[in-house]
Amino acid sequence: MSKQELISLTLEIVTKLPPDKIQEVKDFADFMLKKVEDEILQKGLNELVLKSKSYEFLSEEEDLYTVEDLKEKYK
Repeated sequence: MSKQELISLTLEIVTKLPPDKIQEVKDFADFMLKKVEDEILQKGLNELVLKSKSYEFLSEEEDLYTVEDLKEKYK
């Protein structure tokens, strides 16, 4: 079913509802839209962080300690 067909069917159903139930449908639609927008924003932020070189210094950090520095070795 296409997006337009789904919208038309939903509008037909909503027009048959009492006003208080229409408000519930509107509130739910607002909630769903905010959820989708938040997901899009989060994906964009994740991409920016992945492309960023802010944490590049962590991969270049030298090893401060070696196995020889251990006082006790656990098996």
